[in-house]
Amino acid sequence: MKNELNAAKLLAAFEVVMEKGTDTEFGKVYQGIEAYTDYDGYNVFLKGNGVELHIGFHNTYDLKYDQAHLKDSFLKKIDNLIRD
Repeated sequence: MKNELNAAKLLAAFEVVMEKGTDTEFGKVYQGIEAYTDYDGYNVFLKGNGVELHIGFHNTYDLKYDQAHLKDSFLKKIDNLIRD
């Protein structure tokens, strides 16, 4: 995948979920997006709508999804989180 996602925007969305979300088993959820980290905080995850996004060290990322329309819907939710 090309470097098509803005890591700063993704991390901003992560912060919104962590600040405004309600507790889940792993982290917090807000507006259908769940956010959580691994034990050391170096890797963050955003998950929802059949999509999982892993943001790693040096702003690398891995976006997993089965269908393109799910990815598009997920990324729109991410945009809405930082717009509000």
